[in-house]
Amino acid sequence: MSTHAPIPFLRLSGFYLAYYAALGAFTPFWNLFLKARGFDVAAISVLMSLWYATRIVAPSTWSWLAGRSPRPVTWLRLGCLLTLLTFAVFLLPLNLAAMFLAMSAFCFFYNAVMPQFEALTLSHLGGRSESYGRIRVWGSIGFIGVVLALGVLFDHVSVQWLPALMLPLYGALLASACANDYAPSANQPAEAASDGFGERLRQPGVLAFFVVALLMQVSFGPLYTFFSIYLEEHGYRAATLGLYWGLGVAVEIVMFYASARLLRRFGALALLLASLLAAALRWTLTGLWPGQPAILALAQILHALCFAAFFAASMQYLAVYFPGRHNGHAQGVFYGFSSGVGGVLGALGSGYAWQYGNGRLAFLLAAGVALVAALVAVIWLRPKRDRQQQRKQP
Repeated sequence: MSTHAPIPFLRLSGFYLAYYAALGAFTPFWNLFLKARGFDVAAISVLMSLWYATRIVAPSTWSWLAGRSPRPVTWLRLGCLLTLLTFAVFLLPLNLAAMFLAMSAFCFFYNAVMPQFEALTLSHLGGRSESYGRIRVWGSIGFIGVVLALGVLFDHVSVQWLPALMLPLYGALLASACANDYAPSANQPAEAASDGFGERLRQPGVLAFFVVALLMQVSFGPLYTFFSIYLEEHGYRAATLGLYWGLGVAVEIVMFYASARLLRRFGALALLLASLLAAALRWTLTGLWPGQPAILALAQILHALCFAAFFAASMQYLAVYFPGRHNGHAQGVFYGFSSGVGGVLGALGSGYAWQYGNGRLAFLLAAGVALVAALVAVIWLRPKRDRQQQRKQP
């Protein structure tokens, strides 16, 4: 693809808007929905871990199938269709076993599609991966709009209405998938996408990057699994929960807009380290002072670094280390290893910590994990080499 080819910003942004709008309903409120359905903390931690467990296999499986197809976008659209159909099952009353099966199926397909769409987006960006933030920011806008609206709504209606409210968002996701396609150069007959991939994956810097990504995701375990319950236990109402989640995503939007400039000025490694240190501080503040609204707000503001800066830097690393058709496979490994394995460890680990020391212990352990990730990055990621590789990117 020519580096001067127009980028379909509107169509690409629409998919992120729909996907993360649905996530804006799922992440803050699904644990409250499960609690309202009568499940205890142990059951909720297991059910929420399925969101991450399916990431171990779903992204790589779907990306592998798409990478060997002459029309890879077909797999994206099929995944979105199956996401819609499996989510509709939550409209029914389900016991624990049925909920386990339903969440396994839904989470598999929902997690399968985003890594493939990331590769689709990067196929349009080519050597302009720093422009990724301008597209991805619309996902944050969708997230914040939904989380604020539902936070207010659930002060007046039962959270058990959540599945019915979310279903149209998955319909919009399917419509957006049908409107998008890979850049023309990415729709050539499939080559052996694995050729040379293992060699790239075994490079020390690449391995260190994936370990850092895994540890960062582990540290997010208490936030994604129990944050809303944690605040509810400290007397916060649903609307206030929405405000705190929304605050984190609002600053995330600013960071995504600024990410291209920051990457050009400081490089991916500097943003990576800043995000890891910010995560350690964020989890410490959340664990020690949940009853202090101002401190909790500061902790949520750090989401700009913990998530947005980390994610933008990660996309830059993946674009450099795995160019071309390798990128789809790399996206699958990235999501499967970090969000999948790391997410399961974070969800289950925070569940155990919660049982033995409540939320405080869970968040303080998360801070320690983030510091270990920063240490790995300092020792094994090489700033000069990484900046040189980024400058060589076309």
